[in-house]
Amino acid sequence: MAQEKANVAPTITPKAAKSNKKAGPAFVKYYLLTYNVLSTIGWAYILISTIIHVFDLDGNSASFASSSSTASSTLGQVFSFLPFLKSTQRINTVSGLEARLHPLLLPFYRRAATTFGRVGPTTAWVQSGALLEIVHVLLGWVRSPLQTTVMQVSSRLFLVWGIVEQFLFVRSNPLYTSMVFAWSLTEVIRYSFYACNLSGHEPSALLYLRYTTFYVLYPLGASSEAFLIYATLPSSSPIPSWSSWLMGMWRPTDYIRATLFLIWWPGLYIMYTHMIKQRHKVFVPGKSLATNKLD
Repeated sequence: MAQEKANVAPTITPKAAKSNKKAGPAFVKYYLLTYNVLSTIGWAYILISTIIHVFDLDGNSASFASSSSTASSTLGQVFSFLPFLKSTQRINTVSGLEARLHPLLLPFYRRAATTFGRVGPTTAWVQSGALLEIVHVLLGWVRSPLQTTVMQVSSRLFLVWGIVEQFLFVRSNPLYTSMVFAWSLTEVIRYSFYACNLSGHEPSALLYLRYTTFYVLYPLGASSEAFLIYATLPSSSPIPSWSSWLMGMWRPTDYIRATLFLIWWPGLYIMYTHMIKQRHKVFVPGKSLATNKLD
């Protein structure tokens, strides 16, 4: 799941240090430190902007709309001379739940439905920067498993580029806000933890947050992801029939997203229990934190 990378700590490996004698291991260390600091700043900006928007702390939340510019539209402007890059998107709205909410919750709900207008493109670009984490593994600069890293990064990219960017109505779903909030808070803690680790410091409060906040943030983020995928599925019966194929109710891509929605839940359980075990390894009495933090 997209939240899985909450427990893979990038650490410079001895192999990387030996294989970079010319450039020097210090280059790798300072590069990774810079990467993690910049990632912390990027996700902190998204987190703070999301909180400001939902609670209207700057009084400007009403000026944002879920249909504002996207990361894709930015690319479209840059490469507008390439007509084959242009695409159309169908429009839909979130309804039903709003009518059942208490009046005091309505302003928060409505602002949560327009969070994309404030942080959507930024989230897509900052998350896309995580592609460098795959490069780090390939170069041997961190010892995270390649397959796990690819799955973690690609699942997030699927959400921002394959779901949110392609389905306009998903942007006005309040679950987008809960997903981005969970992602950004998790990543601020994760990247700042790595940065401190690389600089030779390990604040106990940050270590505790690193291996505790997942209890809430992982289910929040993963379930938001799953239901955003579910929101893109056709409302007609998914059972194939001559009429469904003839009318194009369920396309092959719909079945792919439906399959992903189904496997999201066992994946959540597997990763959730794995992170609980990792937390136990870190905080179990008598074990060195310097050893456990690399798990």
